[in-house]
Amino acid sequence: MKYNPSLFFCLGMVVILTAFSACNDDDDVCPTLTWFQDADGDGLGNPDVSLTACEQPDGYVADNTDTDESGTVIPVDAAYFTTANANITVTTVACTLSDGTNTQCYQIVSNSAPTDHEMGPWCPDNIADDASAGGIWLEGGVAYDVDGEFIENLASFYNDNTWQMYDANGDIFVTETEDDCINAANPNVGDAYRNFCVECLPSYITDISTTFLIPVTPVLQSNAVFFATGPGGPGSTVPSTRGVALNGVEFSAPAPVNNILSAYTLAPFDDAGGHINVNQGYHYHAATGLSYSIAQPDGHAPLIGYAMDGHAIYDLLDANGNEATGLDDCRGQTDDVRGYHYHVDAAGANNFINCLQGAYVIN
Repeated sequence: MKYNPSLFFCLGMVVILTAFSACNDDDDVCPTLTWFQDADGDGLGNPDVSLTACEQPDGYVADNTDTDESGTVIPVDAAYFTTANANITVTTVACTLSDGTNTQCYQIVSNSAPTDHEMGPWCPDNIADDASAGGIWLEGGVAYDVDGEFIENLASFYNDNTWQMYDANGDIFVTETEDDCINAANPNVGDAYRNFCVECLPSYITDISTTFLIPVTPVLQSNAVFFATGPGGPGSTVPSTRGVALNGVEFSAPAPVNNILSAYTLAPFDDAGGHINVNQGYHYHAATGLSYSIAQPDGHAPLIGYAMDGHAIYDLLDANGNEATGLDDCRGQTDDVRGYHYHVDAAGANNFINCLQGAYVIN
């Protein structure tokens, strides 16, 4: 056949157009590429933090040669955990975050028993006891001492004469056994435990183990994610746990104080802001300054733990007793030393932080 340039040009265009059409067919999956986090904005990506996507995501680049990706992104310092509590074990595992990032995470295994402070006491024995005999109660943004006088005046405190948590001798009704602890902490607690001070002891949780997974290098997101308020539906991955203290104790979701009070029970927290249930072990509902912390050389509030997205959580007050200002909705802010980080809420608020500004682990 005689060579015809026009014919070959037309055939070539058919091939190109056919290929173009196939690549843009809505039924086809677009080719995915690996992108690497560029946290410091220098155009070079972190080889240890990546995700796959058809198009380049914000904050990610194709390059993976950055050996100094520090910038304002501060990795978790795992040594703090084992220094605070020698019973904690920390290993590094592969993980996937909520935004699709494939990265490395710290797997922190704790027995939920702090070694940096004593657990308890929670309930005083008699209405004559002072504050050293009991813990604290969180109400209306205030942390109250649960001393004998507090128990004696519960009816006035809550304007309800049903409260009568002590006998004629002033002895306070306190749970005494593990079964009592379990039954009194049940959401459907019966009348048998009405007007009891609920005290669950460390001896009830000798075989508890809790595992936390947090990213080694946090990945900041454009939009915050609010915590789950209960068991999620199918496919739900949003955590309810706020984070983990440096001593391995969980920073828990707010305590269900309304459920506790509606049964005319009181389940105080100790002076460190923690109490026990037999399923969860010892856990915090407030930060009171008693747990292990890392002082900051510049007088900034001390480091007390890490959120589930790997961003650090600092105490409420700095070395001069001042609260941080300019916090976002999650109680977070950024500085050149600590990068993005959170400041814990006041102890009486029954809260730590409000949401996660970073990606969290989904597997």
